[in-house]
Amino acid sequence: MGAQTPKRGVTIAIDRGGTFTDCVGNPGTGRMEDDVIIKLLSEDPSNYDDAPLEGIRRLMSKFLDKEIPRGEPLDTSKIESIRMGTTVATNALLERKGEKIAMVVTKGFKDCLEIGNQSRPKIFDLAIRKPDVLYERVVEVEERVTLEDYAEDPTRHVTKVEAKEHQEGDADHDLVKGLSGEAVRILQRPEEDTIRKQLQEVHDSGIQSIAICLMHGYTFPDHEAVVGRIAREIGFKHISLSHELMPMIKLVPRATSACADAYLTPAIKKYIAGFQKGFEGGLGTESVKNESGTKGARCEFMQSDGGLVDVDKFSGLRAILSGPAGGVVGYALTSYDPETKTPVIGFDMGGTSTDVSRYGSGRYEHVFETTTAGVTIQSPQLDINTVAAGGGSRLFFRNGLFVIGPESAGAHPGPGCYRKGGPATVTDANLFLGRLLPDFFPKIFGKTEDEGLDVSASERLLQELAEQINKEEGKNMSADEVAYGFLTVANETMTRPIRSLTEAKGHDTSKHRLATFGGAGGQHAVAIAESLGIRQILVHRYSSVLSAYGMALADVVDECQEPDSKVWGDKGEAKESLKGKIEELKQKSREALKEQGFDDGSIEYEEYLNMRYRGTESALMVVKPEKEDVEKEFDGDEWAFGKAFVKQHQQEFGFTLPDRDIIVDDVRVRGIGKSFEGLGKTVDQQLKETRPKDVESREKEYKRSKVYFEGGRQDTPIYKLGDLEVGDRIKGPAILADGTQTIVVTPGASALIIETHVVINIGEKEFNDASKNDISGDVDPIMLSIFAHRFMAIAEQMGRALQKTSVSTNVKERLDYSCALFDSTGGLVANAPHLPVHLGSMSTCVKRQAEIWRGKLVKGDVIVSNHPEYGGTHLPDITVITPAFDEKGEKILFYVASRAHHADIGGILPGSMPPHSRELYQEGAAIKSEKLVSAGRFNEERITELLLHEPAKYKGCSGTRCLADNISDLKAQISSNMKGINLISTLIEEYGEDVVNFYMVNIQNNAELSVRNLLKDVSKRFEGQDLSAVDYMDDGSPIKLKITIDAEKGEAVFDFNGTGPEVYGNTNAPQAVTYSAIIYCLRSLISQDIPLNQGCLKPITVLIPPKSFLSPSDKAAVVGGNVLTSQRVTDVILKAFQACAASQGDCNNLTFGFGGNVEGQDEVKGFGYYETIAGGSGAGKDWDGTSGVHTHMTNTRITDTEVFERRYPVLLREFSLRAGSGGKGKHKGGNGVIRDIEFRIPVQVSILSERRVYHPYGLAGGEDAECGLNIWVRKVETSNSERSDRMLNGDSEGKKVEDAVFEERRINLGGKNTAAMKKGERIIICTPGGGGWGKVGEEKSVREKGVDPKHAWRGGSHASREEMALQA
Repeated sequence: MGAQTPKRGVTIAIDRGGTFTDCVGNPGTGRMEDDVIIKLLSEDPSNYDDAPLEGIRRLMSKFLDKEIPRGEPLDTSKIESIRMGTTVATNALLERKGEKIAMVVTKGFKDCLEIGNQSRPKIFDLAIRKPDVLYERVVEVEERVTLEDYAEDPTRHVTKVEAKEHQEGDADHDLVKGLSGEAVRILQRPEEDTIRKQLQEVHDSGIQSIAICLMHGYTFPDHEAVVGRIAREIGFKHISLSHELMPMIKLVPRATSACADAYLTPAIKKYIAGFQKGFEGGLGTESVKNESGTKGARCEFMQSDGGLVDVDKFSGLRAILSGPAGGVVGYALTSYDPETKTPVIGFDMGGTSTDVSRYGSGRYEHVFETTTAGVTIQSPQLDINTVAAGGGSRLFFRNGLFVIGPESAGAHPGPGCYRKGGPATVTDANLFLGRLLPDFFPKIFGKTEDEGLDVSASERLLQELAEQINKEEGKNMSADEVAYGFLTVANETMTRPIRSLTEAKGHDTSKHRLATFGGAGGQHAVAIAESLGIRQILVHRYSSVLSAYGMALADVVDECQEPDSKVWGDKGEAKESLKGKIEELKQKSREALKEQGFDDGSIEYEEYLNMRYRGTESALMVVKPEKEDVEKEFDGDEWAFGKAFVKQHQQEFGFTLPDRDIIVDDVRVRGIGKSFEGLGKTVDQQLKETRPKDVESREKEYKRSKVYFEGGRQDTPIYKLGDLEVGDRIKGPAILADGTQTIVVTPGASALIIETHVVINIGEKEFNDASKNDISGDVDPIMLSIFAHRFMAIAEQMGRALQKTSVSTNVKERLDYSCALFDSTGGLVANAPHLPVHLGSMSTCVKRQAEIWRGKLVKGDVIVSNHPEYGGTHLPDITVITPAFDEKGEKILFYVASRAHHADIGGILPGSMPPHSRELYQEGAAIKSEKLVSAGRFNEERITELLLHEPAKYKGCSGTRCLADNISDLKAQISSNMKGINLISTLIEEYGEDVVNFYMVNIQNNAELSVRNLLKDVSKRFEGQDLSAVDYMDDGSPIKLKITIDAEKGEAVFDFNGTGPEVYGNTNAPQAVTYSAIIYCLRSLISQDIPLNQGCLKPITVLIPPKSFLSPSDKAAVVGGNVLTSQRVTDVILKAFQACAASQGDCNNLTFGFGGNVEGQDEVKGFGYYETIAGGSGAGKDWDGTSGVHTHMTNTRITDTEVFERRYPVLLREFSLRAGSGGKGKHKGGNGVIRDIEFRIPVQVSILSERRVYHPYGLAGGEDAECGLNIWVRKVETSNSERSDRMLNGDSEGKKVEDAVFEERRINLGGKNTAAMKKGERIIICTPGGGGWGKVGEEKSVREKGVDPKHAWRGGSHASREEMALQA
């Protein structure tokens, strides 16, 4: 391999990670055995400036057989290509060290990114922290366009427009055709001179980079282009236009994407310029074309979507997952076999994070909206999800449970064994148990950086944890058992998201292989595979540098995408025009790839349509069907996108909607320049050819050591990977290691060596282990921790099933639902709600129904109820309960239940949230206790009767306005309950009925213990103080509370004596609501995760006066109790504890629509819309309140502005923060928001709100916040007495009475009202702020700015679901 320079030049692939930079070089032979691997520290300023350059220098020195001095420019003529993945962008984002930028946005939306989707990241944090915005300044441009038609139009009217010519100045053309084919109305064109002044001022202030995102810019980019042109003329160095980066609907993610690009691209360009200085010739395709003499080298960077792009085109937006993407490409190309088609789950466990992804059916899975470091962006990215903190995850024992992470020891101080005084981590547990070998770890620790890992430090830390556990629990556990317990719980923590990630897309984990890579993966792979039911694990030879290896194998990619809005038809004009669009995009990609040196023969295309059913927002990116599918399933139709969509929808969501139109939202083409033909033999081919031979005991062993496996330490052989040859098979227990990785083979598994991989096969697990089923003794804290995870996972998976199979926006997108698991008496065991108002309130309902039906239920029965008297909250929340029987069908073992908010269930107004209801019947269908399913038969007639006909019997009331959706959602609830029952049955099969029951009881005891400890702690804090508070509803009704705590027992009495009587209105709150508020407040005061179940309420006695509005009679109206009174009760509890100032204290429920089937009138087809609007949160003793966020009992998201205008006949004039509405103080309260909606057709508009009279209070001397205000901007006839007289008396002189003149009036609607608004009228909702804390002018007490341990986690599809869950 000496100095001969081969015909092809040297190829180099580099992954610059957070800790290490990995380099894989090949001298040009392309053979794996000639590869050279170098691993070096990413930051080592005393030795070199740039790790990738240093890596290339070392590789070139080796290939050219001469030492190249540091600092000498490298000769590119010897280099064929350099491929790189880098964390430069990710780090700039994490540390917020990007470029100073300004954002340009349409007037009215300057705060759109600060408000975001209005939900808060951590639901129980009273000190709400939203991610910081990336820009320094905002410029609002006076321009506006909107869409002419709306999707929910029952008549489906479509405005025809000729394709637009660019008639900028032509005022006649206010109606033009957008890129998506929709009719766009131009309401205001931009004024160039004004914009020039605005931008010049920004430029003069020193900002060089600018992001531009205007309303509906994805379909009408002209105005963005004008602003971009002016910015270029002024001389901005970097300009990001949202429509060029990602022309997809949704203002907030598109604006964030433009900001991220403007923020990160300059940092990347700066890095690349520095990198290029290290070479004699140039880098990139341009330089290859232009260089004469010294040949330029091709240089490509890995993008987040798994494709490479030329160095000159690499941008910030596409660079965020640059590093991890290489790993996915690496395992995808080396583990997947196109013949056998076995899908692969990638498990990448490093020091600071564990990432999971999936590769199946021969192409990468992309997501188009992801969150990294608190920034949600739109851009195709591989679906990579961080599920844990990796080897550095810290170990804790809290409240009787083993807890792993999410806090990490990071690189400094690192785990305890790194000799820097770090804490106990997963790495320490592995090292102490003998599963990590100091011999194979680089000796880079200690003061002089030449010592190995410190086993004694790990031992000391685990010994301390064992002592703490034994002391608190009265146990006698050894350090070995404790360390192994932590590893078991760590594996359970990681498998939970892996399972949900795979199952959420309709795949079964057990049908996959597990490909593990990254430094720490090999120690956990077997345990994780076993719990996922996976039988085979693949560990690549290069598994520790697989990201770099992936870069070497990847293809160059060019992505093109355009918006669309056509209704799909299997034949006809729509299909032809889509074909034309795809061909245009293919041509663009072809040109881009040809420029980078690819010829037609090596370019392939993936063609996609982004499709969804009308009326839903869950679009699926559907790839053009493959040849064999076309022949097998789609009757030879190559363009069977419609059928492919239906098939994919069925797989992913479990249902189809045959009577609804399919809409095409986007057209996308991915052009792929193939850089590698064959990759050698696949794993499956090698396995067929390999003749395994068992390695005899003591043969080829490096040494033996005592390693801990379940049950105790065993004498375990250790092998060096380099000493083993192809075909060697090693039976566990064993450890295989080399300088970069350690693979643990447990007893019952075996490892087979093939050319490219170590393949681990897992035997059948022995479940007859008696120790598992022994419940004669005490509670085992390890088992308790595992069951806490298992029970929660079951509730979460039920929730996921419900979200997937439901039809309505409320469940699918607003996540207004909750699933839970109960013991045989109806006591809550685990609850996965997305909204705190559902916390614990279901168990009142389940207990009540269990009593009513005792002894009368059979297998296959399902009960339905929503009546407040029977444990309901308000009528739209319908609860579906399924009992689970033992095998004989005699005894009920447990119950599962799901509750979902239905968009309409009848009553006096569309949306079933009437502001003026006085009696329960006006709010819609009230179901006390009915069988929804009898012995497996769905009682459709009865439920139709209850929802459609019963409510319409009352005066002025209609039945449900969307029966089909109600029935679909109820069926989704039934199937989600079934999912729960199947999962628990599996658990019972594994552990036995007695063990599962034993831990169902003990998990409740554990929660009870946590709350008792909290109450003891609180009583110390408030010793001798009076814990009481009172506050008034807007109608003057008092909510009065006195809390007394028994410090010895850790018990408390919440006494609401003195609370006002039931009201003749709808703010009555069923008792269940008060219980939810108490659980929520207690959990917010305990700053740790505790299981939220029945046990939380055991130490608490709640006294509610029987005839008060917190305990209403069974006919009382309650719709406002759930959404308004619940918030006010929360404020009173937190006031009693002096926890924080009042937040906005309501949800600002807005509904509008038309239509219905009121008796005696014709049925009118219409639509209904419902949203809740954010406000300000209250300040606390060491934090400021947060602006424009949902607080306390709710956390639903708001519909994105552009989607809102596309779906409904509205124009959103403004959605911004309401300056000055937060209370002043030492710490100021958060500001409310202003939401100004203009209606483009006549609709009925209703608002149900609180805090329009009584101000949100300040505490500790802080000032109160502003109240809210609801304004109707109404067109009223101007008074003209002459005209009135003429109309009255008739006019004798025959003069025509002139037309009436209208003027605009602002009318205060009060807190609860409904109005029929005409076309062009508006409602302006100004929401309340949060109260201030402490006197103005006092010095602020600064809260330790704790870094969120999950800040750096990569969020793919799993995270976007998870961040909406309460206890993720």
